[in-house]
Amino acid sequence: MRKFLVVLDDSRECLNAMRFAAMRASKTGGGVCVLAVIPPDEFNHWIGVADVMRAEARERIEAHYEVFAKWMRDRQNIEPELVVREGVPENEIISHISQDDDIGVLVLGAGVDKKGPGPLVTALTRQSGSLPIPITVVPGTMSKERLEAIT
Repeated sequence: MRKFLVVLDDSRECLNAMRFAAMRASKTGGGVCVLAVIPPDEFNHWIGVADVMRAEARERIEAHYEVFAKWMRDRQNIEPELVVREGVPENEIISHISQDDDIGVLVLGAGVDKKGPGPLVTALTRQSGSLPIPITVVPGTMSKERLEAIT
């Protein structure tokens, strides 16, 4: 089964990327893999403190994921998969793509402010020519109704 890989983070545009991935998966018989990456700089403390911070970060991710997962289950009839990795987000995304042959499309949300589409979109579109899968960039300002119409 082809899976849509979508990145879970704290950005506003993450919502549209999640919606798009779930809607496309639902309409094409695919799946959704939600990837959350914990940056390494969050754990530059003593080992005991780092372990507690890592556990807290994972709890936050799981709580955030459950909101999206519930919507995917209830509205799109999709059972998403959560993957949590630690490292530099761009590197972990590329690494995960190379390790999961079922991933067919990377879905990213584009930022809505004047600074540009966001660091992930910028970094990964620069590498898009060497990625083994296409990238879909979903505008952060796109309405839910428009997303439904195009998926």
